[in-house]
Amino acid sequence: MTLDARILAAIRAYALGDAEFLALARDLFAYQVAHNAPYAAFARAAGFDETRLPERVEEIPAVPAAAFKEARLATFPPHETAVWFQTSGTTLREAQGAPARSGRHELPTTQLYEAALLASFDRMMLADTLRQSQGDVRLRYLNLVPDPGENPHSSLGFMMEVVARERGDGAGGWYVHADRLEVERFVRDAARARDEGIAVCVATTAFALVALLDALRARGADLALPTGSRIMETGGFKGRTRVVTRAELYAEASERLGMPLKAIVAEYGMTELSSQYYDSFASRARIEPRVKVAPPWLRPIVVDGEGRPLPNGVVGAIRHVDLANRGSVIAIDTEDLGALVGSATGADEAGLVLLGRDEGAELRGCSLDAESLLARRG
Repeated sequence: MTLDARILAAIRAYALGDAEFLALARDLFAYQVAHNAPYAAFARAAGFDETRLPERVEEIPAVPAAAFKEARLATFPPHETAVWFQTSGTTLREAQGAPARSGRHELPTTQLYEAALLASFDRMMLADTLRQSQGDVRLRYLNLVPDPGENPHSSLGFMMEVVARERGDGAGGWYVHADRLEVERFVRDAARARDEGIAVCVATTAFALVALLDALRARGADLALPTGSRIMETGGFKGRTRVVTRAELYAEASERLGMPLKAIVAEYGMTELSSQYYDSFASRARIEPRVKVAPPWLRPIVVDGEGRPLPNGVVGAIRHVDLANRGSVIAIDTEDLGALVGSATGADEAGLVLLGRDEGAELRGCSLDAESLLARRG
């Protein structure tokens, strides 16, 4: 079997034991150092190459996320690029007046990317709607994320375009255009879905959700979403102009949109990755702390300042080992801070607790792109 076929099989099975993960990770690492010259040089500096493979997942050399802005990290030539996503951080640099240096995460095919995102979304966002005996219950997707028609290189926009196409009822929409949140159209379409008895999924950045709630508050209005609706919130509580806590945001969203806390689910992902984390089912009954769980082909590792793995419960920087990243780099170091609880995968309460960003790190792009909505909603 090819690497892609093996990874795809693991995604479809939604199961991968530790030994199987390590074996596949070693083979993927060997492939990447053979076909990705910048990563090969990075790995050699760490003492590894095609013949000297890591013995443990924790030993796999992880590039900083910022490396995507410094080099083309891909296992294939540029002319084979099927899609590419712009890495985050550019918005902040431009706002500070510095020359923009955007990075790219390039994919030779979207097969693994789409399979990974749908498998996780199905399990973590749609478990109650996928009833084999009755047929799938399709939600209506009302998206407060970048419209892929206007932002073709947004990984979040691409993700929700795939989800809406494959899992939606065909009548959803996009409500952020030219940095403007179309509140009236969103309210009208949400009310129509309620009248039709169709549950909706609102995919939104944190700041877009803030903008929506601010607009509803200014109107003195609530908007009861249809029964069975849910929110997928993609993070970004701290911005340049204001700070919104998760407790404040979720409490108001629950009240104004008429949904229980457990229906508000945080997704955690990065442009540099091909896979996503979601709040565990058990932790959704509370606002904080929420525990993020990874799919079987994605492993989080928490490391200290020297890159050494830390035990459960100790705060450090988060490293991701993502087998779906076949076309780029298997392991990514971030400036996100967190701690592992239990094991990285397994029971609902075992996973990753996010604790913010390393001081001085760039603010990540998804919600920064939506900050202007606070002044331009209409």
